[in-house]
Amino acid sequence: MAYRRYFDGAIEKTRRKYLKLNIANKLLLGFLPLFILTVLMAAYALASLGRLNAINKSIVQGDIPFLLAMDKMISSVYSQELHGDRYMILKSRQNMELYEGERLEFQNQLRIISSLPGKDKNAIDRLSTLHKEYNSIFKNWFRSIDMPASDQSVSKKRIGEKQNELIGLIREISGQTSSELNEKTRTASLIGSISSRIYLVFCIFSLLIGLGAALAITRNISGAIIRLKNATQEISKGKFDYAPDIHNQDELGELSHSFSEMAKRLKRLEEMYLDTSPLTHLPGGIAIENILKKQIDSGHLFAFCLIDLDNFKAYNDNYGYARGNQVIKNTALIIEEAVKKHGTDESFYGHIGGDDFVVISSIDHYVDICRFIVDRFDKTVEEFYDPKDLRNGFIIRRTRKGVEKKFPIMTISIGVVTNQERQLKHVVQVGEIAAETKNYAKSKPGSLYYVDRRKGNS
Repeated sequence: MAYRRYFDGAIEKTRRKYLKLNIANKLLLGFLPLFILTVLMAAYALASLGRLNAINKSIVQGDIPFLLAMDKMISSVYSQELHGDRYMILKSRQNMELYEGERLEFQNQLRIISSLPGKDKNAIDRLSTLHKEYNSIFKNWFRSIDMPASDQSVSKKRIGEKQNELIGLIREISGQTSSELNEKTRTASLIGSISSRIYLVFCIFSLLIGLGAALAITRNISGAIIRLKNATQEISKGKFDYAPDIHNQDELGELSHSFSEMAKRLKRLEEMYLDTSPLTHLPGGIAIENILKKQIDSGHLFAFCLIDLDNFKAYNDNYGYARGNQVIKNTALIIEEAVKKHGTDESFYGHIGGDDFVVISSIDHYVDICRFIVDRFDKTVEEFYDPKDLRNGFIIRRTRKGVEKKFPIMTISIGVVTNQERQLKHVVQVGEIAAETKNYAKSKPGSLYYVDRRKGNS
């Protein structure tokens, strides 16, 4: 009983220590046996593959070329005899050349097998010596070409004897190599068979250990994950104040905290979305202020571009709000295209309201953005006027005092404020400087952008 209590106490103590571990350590502990088995499998596999590779390399680079060379040498010996006989009968120069070709081919194959690793050099030397003796007998036979047949028969007999000796040695060496090749093949097959069985055992153990580790880890953290899932569903329904009830001290606890922060952020984003212009679907005043404040607080160099249409009110009064809205939408599209082409991922653009827009960009990109907006607006604005008004170059409207006045074709003015030459401290300051700069740009004819270059607090 005492032993059992001690054993149960040890298990409980181990379980508590396990629960205090973070998820990474739990995973590491759970998969450590699997990792060890995997390493053992890999080591055994590499060792087996190394042995198989060595055997295959020996066969492919040694045995097979050797046996092929042996076959070619036998063929060359027989061909030498054939062409030598024909030369003695026909006395043809061509047969002598063919004889010499086969002799050289034998020597070539002899050089090949001499270069192969792991071969009996003594046997190769014996082959070389026998072949030289074989060729020497042939030379003596060729010298007796004009002698009686009885004088030639002795050399012919010696050629046959030496040929049998040479062919016999070649086949003896080939037989030894073939036996070695068969033994290597059997060894490779045995290694493959044993390796397959050991791999199977390793795989079964790995599968069992992996399943056990997965079940243990899943059971430990599944409750927290379910609560996080419920929190995700509640937040997706718009309940941004919902907080998952998780008190874990591991990464799941940190994730629970991140969920709460995410919900707060989503709530702020929803507020920004509600502030979006219904006409252009661009962020409105609240979002613009938040982004501008973030840029000021970061201390990074930035450019604040305030964009306004000139003579838009006269156009809107003359053509009606529907066509005026089309001009506003077109301007929003131009600004969006300009930022996408010449801005960065950090660039921002918004719609304050009416014909007023904002672009916030890095100091290196605002010039290209402004130039694109001015150029594209001038190229597209004529599409919104009637031909008669375009020919005239203006529209005529009565002022509030009843006086007729000519209003030119719409242009676009951009006032730019940067913190490159002066320190910008708050949103209101930037807005006031931008308004002054924009009004100065509007006082000039045509579409243009103007940059405030005053320094310090001036």
